[in-house]
Amino acid sequence: QVQLVESGGGLVQPGGSLRLSCAASGFIFSRYYMNWYRQAPGKQRELVATVSSGGLTTYYADAVKGRFTISRDNAKKTVYLQMNRLKPEDTAVYYCNVARPLDAWGQGTQVTVSS
Repeated sequence: QVQLVESGGGLVQPGGSLRLSCAASGFIFSRYYMNWYRQAPGKQRELVATVSSGGLTTYYADAVKGRFTISRDNAKKTVYLQMNRLKPEDTAVYYCNVARPLDAWGQGTQVTVSS
């Protein structure tokens, strides 16, 4: 079955960096767009970034544009989110998602930005 396993979250100071990874299995990874979402306490889940199946096209939410980079390695069936210049408002649980029609989710990884 479809499995997505995120890793790389943690506690970081404002201005710091983290790299999230999402290892995929159970489907033909190279055929699907992949997304990163996040959900902060008391807020709705929001789309952070998207990468096309071949990795050539990306989309970013305005709040992270210029600071975050989404990428993928189809040989390793892994999608990444490089997060730089982190801000306290980036604190959230970050989720990996495979786009429709599969629309499956990972368990999430906590990112906390605090001094």
